[in-house]
Amino acid sequence: MESSNRQESGSLATFIIGALVGAGLALLFAPQAGAQVRGFLRDSAARVKDELDEAIDHGTEVLDSAVEHGQEFVEKGKKSLRETGRQAKEFGEAGRKAVNEQ
Repeated sequence: MESSNRQESGSLATFIIGALVGAGLALLFAPQAGAQVRGFLRDSAARVKDELDEAIDHGTEVLDSAVEHGQEFVEKGKKSLRETGRQAKEFGEAGRKAVNEQ
């Protein structure tokens, strides 16, 4: 399983590096003026930054929500455990009382 994850991450890294090299070569051989290429790169970088910021914000919201739900789940579990303990104690006391009466 771990080997598979390493292989997949290696393949992804290789793909990304290949894509970046390909994009760089395309820009070198593109029939555009330097100012146009710089403008395109600037616009693309700004767009990618905005998308990354949105993805980070969304990820943070999802994580916060998961933590909140986890805390609620733990609290419900604690309450349930306390109630079960109380009921077991009452049951034990009732059993003890019944034995003493016999």
